[in-house]
Amino acid sequence: MSKSKPDLSRLDPATRLVAAGRDYAEHGFVNPAVYHGSTVLFPTAQSLHDRSQTYVYGRRGTPTSRAVEEAVALVEGGHNAKMLPSGLSAISTALLAFLKSGDHLLMVDTVYQPARHFCDGLLKGLGIETTYYDPLVGRAIAALVRPNTRVVYCESPGSQTMEVQDISAIADAAHRAGAIVMIDNTWSAGHYFKAFDHGCDISIQAGTKYLVGHSDAMMGTVTCNAETWPAFKEAYESMGQFAGADDMYLTLRGIHTLDVRLERHMKNACKVAEWLRGRDEVETVLYPALSNAPGHALWKRDFKGASGLFSVVLKPCSGIAADAFLDRLSLFGMGWSWGGFESLAIPFRPQRSATAWTAPGPCFRFHIGLESPDDLISDLGEGFAALRSQP
Repeated sequence: MSKSKPDLSRLDPATRLVAAGRDYAEHGFVNPAVYHGSTVLFPTAQSLHDRSQTYVYGRRGTPTSRAVEEAVALVEGGHNAKMLPSGLSAISTALLAFLKSGDHLLMVDTVYQPARHFCDGLLKGLGIETTYYDPLVGRAIAALVRPNTRVVYCESPGSQTMEVQDISAIADAAHRAGAIVMIDNTWSAGHYFKAFDHGCDISIQAGTKYLVGHSDAMMGTVTCNAETWPAFKEAYESMGQFAGADDMYLTLRGIHTLDVRLERHMKNACKVAEWLRGRDEVETVLYPALSNAPGHALWKRDFKGASGLFSVVLKPCSGIAADAFLDRLSLFGMGWSWGGFESLAIPFRPQRSATAWTAPGPCFRFHIGLESPDDLISDLGEGFAALRSQP
């Protein structure tokens, strides 16, 4: 007698992450196999004509892709999901699936910079107009919606400056006007913010970050509700999108440990951010999980936790001093990603269209990894010593 399968819908989210995708494992193995394949053979001419079997061609799906797609949909709480080669390809494919020439897009002003470039370049060239809006607009976004507005795009917290959006209010206003709502949900990994419970139609992630979690694969995910799934699936397949088998396997591996990793990232980040808030060199810490931080009330209302990514605005200092701070750090690498086990620090200057960024001091984005927070704090202390030594 074989063991019964658990009903994942009745289990705690942490348990679901461990069990996700394991229906595709065979022969007693815990993990599903990695299927490297393009051609799928049909046993008869009739089965070839009617495509009656589960798998018909590598790009249309394999047991590996179905395992991770079901796992991502389970994490997000959506109807179904697809995997793409990168986070940016997930964003661009989702937008192109629902926008055509003459349409209007409402894009949050804090959006990930490469997505802004996509809107101002390729979408504009296709005759699709983008209007950037204040991330804190809330229900007042209704005044910005036009008759041809097809998509309202959110990102919460916002890239770099960490504004927390009132997603439920924005979604309600958008739906009243007949627009769909997309969100970049990478910061929460879909685990700490349930986008569909707050009215989103599509949730997008750079799975490269927390889903993969080990800085060793590129991945994008798009999860849809039942209403948007057919149109997205059609566009996804028409554009020939599909992620690599090994990268999908690494994503599924990361999902199984997502709960414990995010919990440690949050614990470490809270300790480091609180320490930074007490430094004389720091003007403000932009991390909504901290009490009295910008966006804390909305974060507390809507999120179940926080990840390890936050930003800091320093008091005015010279560029030489800011660079000395970065160069002195030994545990914080400088790199353009985040979500892995390692800590990172990069300088940034926000790019804005609808809002103004007026902070006079330099800005740094930190990703707090899985190192000892005491060691990270000591490393930051050395960085501030180098900063103070410069004119």
